[in-house]
Amino acid sequence: MRHHRKLKGLSQERLALDAGMELSYVSDLERGTRNPSVRALGRLADALGIEPKLLLETPVGGPSI
Repeated sequence: MRHHRKLKGLSQERLALDAGMELSYVSDLERGTRNPSVRALGRLADALGIEPKLLLETPVGGPSI
């Protein structure tokens, strides 16, 4: 998720606002301390303008989500 967020030039705060989520939840997801629900994946993907499946792929050099 961090990879896609940074590609779009979004802060965690902006992504959280766009997805209708708490900033702490987005931060926890990026750090890998929480797992998203299917619904949350959809909301994040919509906010990022990508397919939800892309959030499940592991980018080079880091964990998924």
